Amino acid sequence: MSKRGRVLVAMSGGVDSSVAAVLLHQQGYEVIGITMKTWDYDSSGGRSGKEVGCCTLDSMNDARAVALSQDFTHFVVDIRKEFGKWVIERFTDAYLAGRTPNPCVLCNTHIKWAALLHRADDLGCEFIATGHYARVRTEEGRHILMKGRDNNKDQSYALWGVDQAHFARTLFPLGEYTKPEIRRMAADFGLLRVANKPDSYEICFVPDNNYRRFLRDRVPGLDEKVAGGQFVMKDGTVIGNHEGYPFYTIGQRHGLDLALGYPAYVTAIDPETNTITVGPREELMKQVVVARGLNHIKYPEIREECSATGKIRYNDEGGACLVHGTGDDEWTVAFASPRCAITPGQALVLYEGDDVLGGGWIHSVGETANVPGPVDGLTSVRS
Repeated sequence: MSKRGRVLVAMSGGVDSSVAAVLLHQQGYEVIGITMKTWDYDSSGGRSGKEVGCCTLDSMNDARAVALSQDFTHFVVDIRKEFGKWVIERFTDAYLAGRTPNPCVLCNTHIKWAALLHRADDLGCEFIATGHYARVRTEEGRHILMKGRDNNKDQSYALWGVDQAHFARTLFPLGEYTKPEIRRMAADFGLLRVANKPDSYEICFVPDNNYRRFLRDRVPGLDEKVAGGQFVMKDGTVIGNHEGYPFYTIGQRHGLDLALGYPAYVTAIDPETNTITVGPREELMKQVVVARGLNHIKYPEIREECSATGKIRYNDEGGACLVHGTGDDEWTVAFASPRCAITPGQALVLYEGDDVLGGGWIHSVGETANVPGPVDGLTSVRS
């Protein structure tokens, strides 16, 4: 075994994971590449006429070609059953509950890291590695997740659910680099099959990017089950009919087919009554978030008032906020300024500079602060 240890590298066949594997190989690690088959067209549908994502034959072949060119071992493992249970079923259930899911967080937390570490143990690997743009450091016994140096590619938001024991064995080779640097490295390494491969932005198991089609395929008779829904205003006034509450998301503007004399947005979804509340953009502005299903990263817990920067979606720049531990597994977070389209089912991730304090699932939202302490003060007191 290499002096630096044996590492199992998740390889999707894209440029990022390919360069991550080669970097570690050149740094003296004994690299084993692994590509995880998480879904297929037969179960997910949505053939788009082109091969996309990390589970296609082309992607697997690209990952294997990189491994062969660098003379390290590569495996393909089938984890469709695990992925279906933890990601696809929960994705479907969230929409049926009137929420907007975040499958990437579920995948990272319950599939990629758990599945990787299980296989790493079987193969005698001390470490696992991925091509995420993030960093980890150890301080006072805590393994602290940090933003990647490239702000345009930072992926720390999607990693808040990974636990401490898993971070202890995780390497992020790309954390100190920018995307353009990684593409140049790929070319320098001779990885011509992947060097200019475009990034994939669709949900991997919905390759046609049509989640409504996906839900209809997954839930027989869904249209009939959710028929008869109504659009309403904030005061309850009925203004039209809609296709069914699972087919809408908070902040949606297009596809409503409503003539109100101003741009209308989905501001609330009630699955119990099958009603969609719509209104002007200002009704999307909320200030308070209750998050549950927490994972603390930088500190073991947050009990006292704590100032932070909160992100409510992947591409959010973040906003100043006060955090209060209001339960054993609950934060109430008050933003200094109202945020647009805070969406139940998405993740709230808290930062202190580049460090991730932790994250949780958005449970509910409110318009004004109802927590102790001044929002404007943004004082910082931690346990």
